[in-house]
Amino acid sequence: MASPSAPRILIIGAGSRGHSYAKVLTASHSAIIQSVAEPIAFKRHDFVRKYISPNGVPEEDAAFTSWTQFLKYEKTRRERAAAGERVLPGVDAIFVCTLDHTHREIIEAFAPLELSVMCEKPLATSLEDCLAIYRAMEKVEGGNEADRANGVNGNGKGSGQKGVFGIGHVLRYSPHNMMLRKLLLEGKAIGDVISVEHTEPVGWWHFSHSYVRGNWRRESTTAPSLLTKSCHDIDFLLWLLTSPLDPSAPPHLPSAVSSTGRLSYFKPSRKPSLAGAATNCLSCPAEPSCNYSAKKIYLTHQLEKGNTSWPVKIVDPEIEDCVRTSGLDTARRRLLHELSADYDESTPAAEVEGRSWYGRCVYASDNDVCDDQTVTITWDEEDVEAGKGAKSATFHMIAFSEAQCDRRGRIYGTEGEIEYDSKMIRVYRFKDRVAEKFWPKQMGGGHGGGDAGLAGQFVEAVRRVKNEGWTVERAQREFVGCSVEDVLRSHALVFCAEEARREEKVVRWSEWWDRRVGVGG
Repeated sequence: MASPSAPRILIIGAGSRGHSYAKVLTASHSAIIQSVAEPIAFKRHDFVRKYISPNGVPEEDAAFTSWTQFLKYEKTRRERAAAGERVLPGVDAIFVCTLDHTHREIIEAFAPLELSVMCEKPLATSLEDCLAIYRAMEKVEGGNEADRANGVNGNGKGSGQKGVFGIGHVLRYSPHNMMLRKLLLEGKAIGDVISVEHTEPVGWWHFSHSYVRGNWRRESTTAPSLLTKSCHDIDFLLWLLTSPLDPSAPPHLPSAVSSTGRLSYFKPSRKPSLAGAATNCLSCPAEPSCNYSAKKIYLTHQLEKGNTSWPVKIVDPEIEDCVRTSGLDTARRRLLHELSADYDESTPAAEVEGRSWYGRCVYASDNDVCDDQTVTITWDEEDVEAGKGAKSATFHMIAFSEAQCDRRGRIYGTEGEIEYDSKMIRVYRFKDRVAEKFWPKQMGGGHGGGDAGLAGQFVEAVRRVKNEGWTVERAQREFVGCSVEDVLRSHALVFCAEEARREEKVVRWSEWWDRRVGVGG
């Protein structure tokens, strides 16, 4: 059980990411999951039962139908406390685990409360919204109205953060990647980095689940797949190649960005002729031989093998409870009913775009995000002695892989070469012509321990501010390990890469930043 003085947390959104963070924090006893805001009743009650009040009657602040309802409650609670009334303790931080396009509205609304914020990635779905969140997290004191509107104080400088800020860039926090960075930057295991090749193999059926049938299938309703799936891979590369070991030292900023990519496969031209006019797997004559059969993906290879969590739970949030209370046969019928949902020309566009269609033919969906994309980033030489030599990085996001999100890559240096996957790091040194393998501890959980690492570091930063009097800036630097500007920079580079891809050009980073962002560096 967590200490009564441990940071108290509000989880906004009881979906898969909300559960992931609540699970690791509960297991580590590092925080108190005090409240949840979730509009779907079953999800809300299930979350309370698992993480907030498993053995008793929940307090009045345990569950809210929306984040706006919680916000109203919290403002009233503070007013009552200020008036001398006895009230329940407030939360110290919020975890924003809602759909990407809602992040700006939530963070801006909570900003006046000056709570710490952990936001699931991506930060937002547009550069404008990312900038708005960046400004919302800055505490502005003094100055005139124009200064405050632009996020600066009377001296022309931001006056610090309102609270600790974290972003779901979990790749920074896995034991594997922390060792990789240490080998590169502290140990100089292969000398100066010259080039990096980094790949995210999304996984063939995972991509169809999330980016063809699921929430993130359309740029117009969410964002490009480079942002929604791979923004933390871009952040990973900047963490290795831009961010210095000494956080007070200036970063080595990129010089140029380019990108190519497209929707290559999940489109009507690839539809098997046997499928004919079918648009749903359950009525398709090609289903038995189709790799992307929804029946096979969710029923045969998941539910019937005992899995009631992701991805089956995404199709039917109540599937776990159904198996427990009514048995597998009933759950099977429920799942098939959900998969049978379909649409045609008469279905309102808002209805089609407003939900996921997990039984829909992958060749007849309304998806348009890239399933194959490459980004190239280059850095000019600035100061070799300071580790700022010329270098480049290539990132490849690919849907069509056996591996599912198990990143892999190679790093070429002046004195050797590193090969890595999500479990092993192999270092070959030119000098002795010997290769050494490292097997970082596998912590379990999501992203090779990155979920637990991020949540733990964020909560510890909040605890130091709450209980030991640390400044937000110190806790941010020593435990979160990246600034709000670092978060903004990695997201901005994704938007820069998308501009380069759409317009088929090479973009000069500093010019683009000054034109589109205009803050920091």
